[in-house]
Amino acid sequence: MVKKYIEIGLGNRWFARTEYEREDGTEFERRGMDFPNKFESVYLRIWMGKRVLIWDSKEGMKTTLKSSRKLKVVLGISGTE
Repeated sequence: MVKKYIEIGLGNRWFARTEYEREDGTEFERRGMDFPNKFESVYLRIWMGKRVLIWDSKEGMKTTLKSSRKLKVVLGISGTE
């Protein structure tokens, strides 16, 4: 099974992209949107410096810390192939 994350926003390599995550943990991304067959959630990520604020329709609101400093605002959809 492959997880898909479709993201639109500022801070990624492309304004619209799809990230694929395989079961073995490897990831790759492509420009554009490739919608998943099975929808899981909608999320909003706001990355300011090392802190990331995340609102997810499935998991609710949370914050995380990352090791690198970035500025990103991304709206996404997650699902599976």
